[in-house]
Amino acid sequence: MIDPALYARRRIKLAEKMQDGISIVRTAPERQRNRDSSFPYRFDSYFHYLTGFPEPEAVLVLVAGPHPKSVLFCREKDIEREIWDGFRFGPQQARETFGFDETHAIASLDELLPQQLANQPAIFCDVGADPAWDSQVIGWINKVRAQVRSGVSAPSEIRDIRRFLDDMRLIKDEHEISTMRQAADISSQAHRRAMRTARPGLREYELEAELIHEFRRRGAQAPAYTPIVAGGANACVLHYVQNDSVLGDGDLVLIDAGCELDGYASDITRTFPVSGHFSGPQRDIYQLVLSAQTAAIAQVKPGNEWEAPHNAAVKVLAQGMVDLGLCKGSADSVIESGDYRRFYMHRTGHWLGMDVHDAGDYKRKGAWLKLETGMMLTVEPGCYVRPAESVPEQFWNIGVRIEDDALVTATGCEIITAAAPKSIDDIESLMRR
Repeated sequence: MIDPALYARRRIKLAEKMQDGISIVRTAPERQRNRDSSFPYRFDSYFHYLTGFPEPEAVLVLVAGPHPKSVLFCREKDIEREIWDGFRFGPQQARETFGFDETHAIASLDELLPQQLANQPAIFCDVGADPAWDSQVIGWINKVRAQVRSGVSAPSEIRDIRRFLDDMRLIKDEHEISTMRQAADISSQAHRRAMRTARPGLREYELEAELIHEFRRRGAQAPAYTPIVAGGANACVLHYVQNDSVLGDGDLVLIDAGCELDGYASDITRTFPVSGHFSGPQRDIYQLVLSAQTAAIAQVKPGNEWEAPHNAAVKVLAQGMVDLGLCKGSADSVIESGDYRRFYMHRTGHWLGMDVHDAGDYKRKGAWLKLETGMMLTVEPGCYVRPAESVPEQFWNIGVRIEDDALVTATGCEIITAAAPKSIDDIESLMRR
């Protein structure tokens, strides 16, 4: 259900941040997959955040200042094309449905946009994202400059609109939080389905199929990213996506998968035994990662720096690596030397929202951002043990990552993916059933 007031409020807020000038935000283009086939279309997140408009070939123009207005350029209504490609809003219905002040055909963009730019002090756009788009913007400015003798002034500055939008997107509103809770629940149920289905002899892609089936069955539009289903040694490859190996008896399988619902991502990782029972060494590594995640989650609260969860996870992991004989020396020395990075080489989380790695800075002017109520992030420590002479053999080829989605609340955080089992007892119990 489209709520035009929601998107209108965002546009008003952006115009207030701009103070004066004009912003141009386009949606993503359609992309060709091969000779006569396109990739499934997915809108640009910034554009959709401000408009809710789902079609390609669309541009939002937002004028700030004493007389603000929002203008959408979109495809014309075309009954013949709708026979082939499906429904189009067209400018008139787009204005009525989405609440824009003006709408025009996208074919008139080159003609009308220079008129919109005339006498504006600055242009706000996604500078540097696409050289061809940058060139088009410069072309419009030059058309305005050509009118200087008639008393028209051209914008004298080009500013990056993403800083304002990133700050806005960092804090989720109630609509976004509700949608992300739904996405998290769908993905949690998909992980439960994969745990119930897993058994030795299946191929990784068979579990991937179970995940995608559950995503679509429950109303999600697509995976939010290419799922990782990594059995055995494949779990030690961080971005493994081949998903075609046979799941072996006695192996762990690491699944990193989340759905996208109405433009918002979820992101869950669970690691569990293919046979339904953790071996001793698997249990040791798994419990270490789970303890690290528990320590990190405890640091997700307003006022803490972004880095606090990562530091808490690293402290637990380093001590555990020493205790298990993976690293030598004290936990402090292992952290100082960076020796723990042989087994834990990534960060403990990232922003989450419309994009899986969502918009927003992590550090500004040398200081980590502080967490605020309404932020959404992942918490995902891991431990990946590749064979090496200095590594106890019982841990070889064990890869574990545990990832949850955390909403920062007034008193701490809410784990919105908690329905996906992650304690050893809960996983083994579900798989027995």
